[in-house]
Amino acid sequence: MRKYLVEIFLPLTDRRGKRVSQRTFRAVHTELTDRFGGLTAHIRAPAVGVWKPKPAGRAERDLMVIYEVMSSRLNARWWANYRGTLESQFGQDKILIRARAVTTL
Repeated sequence: MRKYLVEIFLPLTDRRGKRVSQRTFRAVHTELTDRFGGLTAHIRAPAVGVWKPKPAGRAERDLMVIYEVMSSRLNARWWANYRGTLESQFGQDKILIRARAVTTL
């Protein structure tokens, strides 16, 4: 059965370096679980994201957790709106959300 795996990369700190509250993470956890019936949270060892802004600038770094949900359909408009909500809640210019088609066995 074909489904979509959606990955949401959530930073531990906002753009000024202030730690995001556990309440914010719990709210996202609850919303995604309610909407998609469950989620996987990769939280044991935060992932490290590094990128260089353009034009050539100093490398920036984020510590983050990754939430994953599975869905039988992909509503790109909903995800784009939700990304904007997350960017506001997490104090970020951009939050990465990506999706890929997967086949469950």
